[in-house]
Amino acid sequence: MKIVAVSGSPRKESNTEFYLKTVLKELESKGAETKFISLRDKAIKGCCACYSCVEAKKCVVNDDFQEIFGELMTADGILLGSPSYHSSITPELKALLDRAGFSGRWYANEMKKSGEAYSWSGNAFSGKVVAPVTVARRAGQNFAFAQLLLWATCNDCVIPGSSYWNVGVAGKGGAVNARDDEEGITIMKQLASNMYRVINALSK
Repeated sequence: MKIVAVSGSPRKESNTEFYLKTVLKELESKGAETKFISLRDKAIKGCCACYSCVEAKKCVVNDDFQEIFGELMTADGILLGSPSYHSSITPELKALLDRAGFSGRWYANEMKKSGEAYSWSGNAFSGKVVAPVTVARRAGQNFAFAQLLLWATCNDCVIPGSSYWNVGVAGKGGAVNARDDEEGITIMKQLASNMYRVINALSK
């Protein structure tokens, strides 16, 4: 079992990173292989709508996207984490997900002509277990959380729950203080248990 966590936070050792690594640590204790990816130093352009992926069956823009997309393809479970920026995920994570979702759809489908109906044959993320994790000082998590849920449901993913929404409350005054969010930590640990159980069940 391999779980990949992607942090959209541009901050070093951020609150988002802490919550994601809390989930990964719990999964490691159960025997899962894990990998943490930070987008902080990655160069990922937004989708340019060139539609070259329709024929190529992959995104043809060469930057750090290609390596990360490869890691996501080898994962059984994916954690998507972001702080809340005006109730939204960060531009770094949005760029990654836009390209992954768009090129991933044409990975397994052909574009139809005008007037023809689609009957989707899944995509590159079909059946992967995906969970969002969002962080805010006070509010804004719900919209960012919903963005990640909408991406996962549109891309044929399986979404596990937890004892509450997977949100953290941290960062007052710019502080890196997620360790003080006791409730948030228990939510992340429960998420890890549920992810592990769901992936195990799907593999049988």
